[in-house]
Amino acid sequence: MEKVKIEILPEVIIFLNELIELLFYKEYFGFEDTAQLYVQKIYDFFEYDLLNFPHKSTPIKLKKFGSNYVFFRPNNRTTWYIFFEKNNNRYLITHLTNNHIKELNDL
Repeated sequence: MEKVKIEILPEVIIFLNELIELLFYKEYFGFEDTAQLYVQKIYDFFEYDLLNFPHKSTPIKLKKFGSNYVFFRPNNRTTWYIFFEKNNNRYLITHLTNNHIKELNDL
């Protein structure tokens, strides 16, 4: 069996790095370490859970983000939508957003 490969676009990595700073700056987390752990949970989801969650086809209006998506709920307030492309055993994470952003009204 061929090994699964998960890659992340550089823009998504930049977004996650900036998210750590934003979460701490806006005082969603009192310590930068806690914000880092929160973002690490997202990376862990990519690596360990992405394949186990049933993915859905992205609605036409949001196809610019990726052909497929899954969602991840690290807490009761936020749902992360992870968009990706899949080709055999290769996954490319192309976009990441959450339920606090208006672009997701079609999901």
